[in-house]
Amino acid sequence: MEFVKSLGKGSGGSVNLIRVTKPDGSNPHYHAVKSSNYYDYLHDEFQILSKLRDCPGIVQTFGASLSRGFNVHGRKVYSMSMEYAAGGNLTSFIETRSLTDTMIRDFTRMILQGLVAVHDLGYVHCDLKPDNLLVFPRDVNVGVMKEVSYELKISDFGLSTEVGEDSKFWEFDSPYLGTPLYMSPESVRYGVAKKSLDLWSLGCVVLEMHTGKPPWPFQDSKEFLRHLLDDKAPEVPEYVPWEARQFLETCFARNPVERGSALGLLKHPFLMRTDGH
Repeated sequence: MEFVKSLGKGSGGSVNLIRVTKPDGSNPHYHAVKSSNYYDYLHDEFQILSKLRDCPGIVQTFGASLSRGFNVHGRKVYSMSMEYAAGGNLTSFIETRSLTDTMIRDFTRMILQGLVAVHDLGYVHCDLKPDNLLVFPRDVNVGVMKEVSYELKISDFGLSTEVGEDSKFWEFDSPYLGTPLYMSPESVRYGVAKKSLDLWSLGCVVLEMHTGKPPWPFQDSKEFLRHLLDDKAPEVPEYVPWEARQFLETCFARNPVERGSALGLLKHPFLMRTDGH
């Protein structure tokens, strides 16, 4: 294995790109390797991802257990290997292009398929945001031509919590179950992991795919909190297509029960259109 470059930092660990050379000398392949000094933290994430192997919309891990080694300071380091997303994350993807309505619907469908698997397992992701959604370019044969399509997968399960549990990451001085701008009102108030939390965060992601901007315009967390806890949701511009606005209204329902389920949202009219209009 050969270090290629750093891919950044996830919650609680660093992620590096590693080139794996095959013994037969054929083309090498690439893994994204997430490393951490904290065994329990990485082990919990690895266990969740192991149970989600082969599920659509979920980044895939390799191996039966974590790898162990030492860093340059002699400290133990634990690592897990994952598939490498050559397209980066959704944040960088949005920054480089305007997404078509068809692409937004396809990406939303893929995220929901991943959430169905996560929720069926009894977990809440708790940190759904563009940074944690990975883009995988795929070659597609169209006649004699090749075109590139994209697959989106959920990653970074470091904050994931069992349904109904108080998050161990929730603290009095930082009342967020995840990343503030993508959090639901109830998660800020109570810090309890509910499936509906992920659906609010999904709405924030879908809105950002349409606008190219974060769901809230605030830099100051206190100003953001005042709006979130004052029965307000992110503003949806009029140029967002009507069915998408209806979908977002469901995701941003103040009563979490009215958001329904990931499986139910897959049947929303917004996602049933396939004509590309």
